[in-house]
Amino acid sequence: MRIPSFTALRASQATLANSIFYVLLVVFFTFVSPLQASHIDEELAEDSEMDEKFEPGRMILEHVSDAHDWHLWGHTAIPLPVIIYSPEQGLKIFSSSRLEHGHAAYEGIRLHEGHLIWEDEACTDGLYDLSITKNVMAMLLASVFLMLMMIRTSSTYRKRAGKAPRGFLNLLEPLILFLRDDVAKPSIGKKADRYLPMLLTVFFFIFVNNLFGLIPVFPGGANVTGNIAVTMVLSVIVFLTVTFSSNQYYWKHIFMPDVPVWMYPIIIPIEILGVVLKPFVLMLRLFANITAGHIIILGFFSLIFIFGAMNPTLGYAVSPVSVAFTVFMSLLELLVAFLQAFVFTLLSAIYIGMAVEEHH
Repeated sequence: MRIPSFTALRASQATLANSIFYVLLVVFFTFVSPLQASHIDEELAEDSEMDEKFEPGRMILEHVSDAHDWHLWGHTAIPLPVIIYSPEQGLKIFSSSRLEHGHAAYEGIRLHEGHLIWEDEACTDGLYDLSITKNVMAMLLASVFLMLMMIRTSSTYRKRAGKAPRGFLNLLEPLILFLRDDVAKPSIGKKADRYLPMLLTVFFFIFVNNLFGLIPVFPGGANVTGNIAVTMVLSVIVFLTVTFSSNQYYWKHIFMPDVPVWMYPIIIPIEILGVVLKPFVLMLRLFANITAGHIIILGFFSLIFIFGAMNPTLGYAVSPVSVAFTVFMSLLELLVAFLQAFVFTLLSAIYIGMAVEEHH
C-alpha cells in the first residue's frame, strides 16, 4: 500500500522543520558539552625527538576522536575555525592552520593531545573551546544534505500529487512507510502522527551521519555518531519528549505502582532509576556500536603496517587478508549504520508509547 501524497508531503515538511530545530540543538550542545578550562601540565616534546614509526593505537584514536582540522591525505588537511574564550582576554577567532597540527602556538595558545591550552605554564586563566571542529562541520554538512533531501521530497510530491514515486523517492518512501507503519503506529498508537516528524528526524539524522562516517575521504570520515556528546544530546531530546508527553497514568505507574504499599520503598526508586537509565542506554548503545565499528576496521587495516614493520615480505603476505577483512567489515558497517538508526528510533518510539499510553 503506497503512502498517500498528502501524508508524505506533510511528513517531509514536518521533518524538515524538526530537522532545523533538532540539528541546531544537537550542534549547540555538542560543542558546548566539551567546554572546559585547560591548563598546561606537560612539556611539549621536541620535533627532533619525535618517533616517526607507525603507531596503530594513536592512529585509531586520532580517527575516532574530534579534531580542529579535516584530514585529507598525508599532511594535507582543511583548517577549521578556532573559537576560544577566556575571561581575561575575551573572544579569539582564527584558523587552525596557525597551530600547524600542534607544532606551533598562536597568540599564546597551542594544541596538546587534541585540546587547546595556554603555551605559558604560568597562565592560569581558563580557556573555553567553542571551535567548529570536524564533527560539528560534518553534522552541518549532513544536516544540509538532509534538509535538501526533504525539500526535494516535498517539492516532488507537490508536482506529482497522486502519482507513483520514481527515482530517489522509490528508496525514501518505503523508509517513511516502514517507520510510520511498523515503528511509530505499533509503538505509540493513535497518537503516532504527532511524533512521526520527530522520529523521522532522529532516524535520518543518525542514518545519514552513519553513512557519511563510512566514506574514507572528505566530506566523510568524521565519527559523528561515535561522539558521546552527540549521542548524549539525542538521548536528552528523547528524554525531554517522553517527560513532557507523559500522562498521569505514566507517573502513577512510577510513583504509585500497583503493588502493596510496603513495597513502595523498593519499587519506586527502581522505577525512577529506569526513567533515567532509558536515555542513558540509548546514548551508550549508539556511541559504542559506531565507535567499535570504526576501531575494528582501522585495526584490520593497521595489521599491514604492523607486520610490515617486522618484515616487509610478511607485510605483503598479510595485506590481502587484512584488506579482505577490512572490506567485509566496511560492508557490515553499512548494515550497522541502518540498524543503529532503526534501533534508536524504535526504542524512542517505545518509550514515547509507554508515556502516552491510556489506562485500560
